[in-house]
Amino acid sequence: MTTTAPNPERFELVKAVIDTTFTWDYERTRPALGKLYEKAKTSQWNVTTDLDWSTDVDPEKVSAELSGGTTMRFRALQEVENSPVKHFGPKEWSEVGIQMQNSLLSQFLHGEQGALLCTARIVETVPWIDAKYYASTQVMDEARHVEVFAKYLDEKMTRQYKINDNLRSLLDDILADSRWDITYLGMQIMVEGLALAAFGMMQTITNEPLLKQLLRYVMADEARHVAFGVLSLQEYYRELTDAEMRERQEFAFDAACRLQQRFMQGEVWERMGVDPKAVRAALDAANPPAQQVFQQMLFSKIVPNCKKLGLLDAADGWLRERFTETGVIQFEDWVDTGEEYADLDAVAQDRSEAGSEREVRTA
Repeated sequence: MTTTAPNPERFELVKAVIDTTFTWDYERTRPALGKLYEKAKTSQWNVTTDLDWSTDVDPEKVSAELSGGTTMRFRALQEVENSPVKHFGPKEWSEVGIQMQNSLLSQFLHGEQGALLCTARIVETVPWIDAKYYASTQVMDEARHVEVFAKYLDEKMTRQYKINDNLRSLLDDILADSRWDITYLGMQIMVEGLALAAFGMMQTITNEPLLKQLLRYVMADEARHVAFGVLSLQEYYRELTDAEMRERQEFAFDAACRLQQRFMQGEVWERMGVDPKAVRAALDAANPPAQQVFQQMLFSKIVPNCKKLGLLDAADGWLRERFTETGVIQFEDWVDTGEEYADLDAVAQDRSEAGSEREVRTA
């Protein structure tokens, strides 16, 4: 039989050596994970039937909304001396908005596939039955997220972008690492935590009804996923030495930096005929307030969750110093996702409201 190598434009092989862990202890000893598992079972939703795909979407209108939020941080570059976008007018900025929306949603799509693979890995490697149960529900969640972002991009937007280099390298590193807790830390705490914050910002900005509802439902799932990481690692990290915790701190901070760079959206600037490095240099020089707020808010979920895990102050507070230097330590006392996931359950909220409406109609 003749076989051909997979097309590198369509497939990627990440080599890893991992241990698959069976557990013959089926006793349920972690009630917090059990509660999360029950919530996951009752909060599933269907991409095909629970969203209104007949909704007309105007990419230009969506981009105009973003220009008051996500793209605003780049508009200040026109005032910078020797700015690479000084020649941009309304037409160019409108196109930037459309392409940024395409790019953001594309990176969400790719990140969700990364989460799908990582969570399948967690089912294999985590030693506790409660965690295996919950992780299996997340595999379904992540498949649904890949499906919904791909469908929205294909049917409602104008193009897909390939995966951003910063996101790709981080996903590769997470999947290549043999330690099960690094899969948790990299995906559940860092990637999913930043995504939850980014989804929240976009969901607040946009008035496009299909996207707004899509993001509400995805956020409901993501909050459980981050909570899963917090509840699982909190127990495990209490047993680690300072040296082992320092390794996790360094991994977390490196992941945060790479994820932050992902939102420079170099792929968009390349499409617009502008050098991404020049955009980054000009943005660093100008440091507009909108950019500062955007960059900081991306950490609003990560920092309190790292504190809950003991990562901020372990190993002489190395990670606390890093987050202080980057100006995001103010989020440390915000509610951690292990406590707030039930409040973000949009699926349960909508079903409850629908039930109440049915009761009123039949009364």
